[in-house]
Amino acid sequence: MRQLPTAFANHLKGQATTLCSAWRLTRRDGIVLGFTDHDRDLAFDGTVFSAVSGFSASDVQTELGLSVDGGEVAGAFRAEAISRKKLIEGRFDGARVELFTVNWADTEQRLRMRVFEIGEVVHADGEFRAELRGLAHRLNEVNGRIYSRRCDADLGDRRCRIDLEDPAFRRTGTVETADGMELRVSGLETAEDGFFRQGYLRWEDGANAGLGGEILDHGKDGEGDTLTFWAPPVNPPQPGDSFVVTAGCDKRFETCRTKFSNHLNYQGFPHLPGSDFAYGYADGDTVHDGRPLVTT
Repeated sequence: MRQLPTAFANHLKGQATTLCSAWRLTRRDGIVLGFTDHDRDLAFDGTVFSAVSGFSASDVQTELGLSVDGGEVAGAFRAEAISRKKLIEGRFDGARVELFTVNWADTEQRLRMRVFEIGEVVHADGEFRAELRGLAHRLNEVNGRIYSRRCDADLGDRRCRIDLEDPAFRRTGTVETADGMELRVSGLETAEDGFFRQGYLRWEDGANAGLGGEILDHGKDGEGDTLTFWAPPVNPPQPGDSFVVTAGCDKRFETCRTKFSNHLNYQGFPHLPGSDFAYGYADGDTVHDGRPLVTT
C-alpha cells in the first residue's frame, strides 16, 4: 500500500486539485532529462522538467502478481532534448523512466507512481512513440546456460577472458571509400583474411563518433581490405573517418584453439552428441546413423 505524504494526501482530499504528470528519463550514459505535461517548467528532486516537450502518455495498465506493467509515451522531436538522430543511434534504448504525479502549485507534494524502461521506439512524421515496460519484464528474459556445441560466451567477457585491448586482436583503421554497408579501408594490412569477420567496429571520429556496429564479413583482395556490416551505420561514413576494429569469433572450438589459444576457457560443449546420434538406434554392430557401437 502506498503511503502518501500528509500534505499531499490533504490536497487530494480537497474539492479542487492542481495536479500534473512529470517524467524523468535517465539514459544509460547517465544523462538525465525531465518532461511534464504542465504548461510551465517544474523543478524538483534536482531535475528541471520541461513543459515545451509536447509529451503525452497513455493509461498505464497494471495487473496483480508478476504481470508486466505497460504503457507508452509520445511526443514531438526537439533538437536539444530528443531528436530523431539520437533515437536512431539508440541513445534512449533501455533508458529508465520515472513517472510522477505532482502538485504543480507546490512541487514538494508529489508521488512517484511507476518506474519503467523504454522498450520499442517508433518514429515517423516528426513524432515518436516509446513503449514503456515495467521492470517485471526482466523476469521474462532467458537466464542461465544453454547446452550447445558452440560457445555461448561473448568474446572478451568475464567467462571468455580474452583481452580485446591486446594489440593482437585489434587494429586502428581509416575509411578509404564507403558504399552502403561496405567499407574499403586501410590499416588492416597485417591482419589475415577474415580475421575481423563477426567482429566489432567502433568509430573514433566523424559523424558516428562513439557508435559502433557488428561486422558481417572481412575480406582482402589486391586493392586492400573490405569490411561489410550487418546493418548500415547510422550516419554515412566519410573518407578519412577512423575506427577501431576488434577480432571476431564464430564460437567454434577449433577457432578458440587456433585463433585465440583460449580453448581452456571454451564455454561450449564440442563433444555433445548431435540430434543424429540422439535419434539413432542400435542395428547389429552399428548404430542406425552409421556410427559403430562402442562395446566393452
